[in-house]
Amino acid sequence: MTNINRDELRRFIYPHSRYYGSFKAETLVFNANLQEFAQRVGYISVLETSGKLSAEEAYRQIQSLWKELKRSKKELGIGEEKSDAS
Repeated sequence: MTNINRDELRRFIYPHSRYYGSFKAETLVFNANLQEFAQRVGYISVLETSGKLSAEEAYRQIQSLWKELKRSKKELGIGEEKSDAS
């Protein structure tokens, strides 16, 4: 069996794309959260399609992930208008 580097394996299983948006800490964190959301939804979809999860359970898990993503967006202040209180 081939000796696979754990880091290479992690990058293969959990791929992350480069971020090309505006360079702010909040947007970088949200981008990472968004990529994780997409990855996990993909896994849940495969499990549901293969019969390992019921449609109801898949829906519940995806709904929970969506709520986490929305909470992350709100906490990071992504998409909020900045008011100048000078």
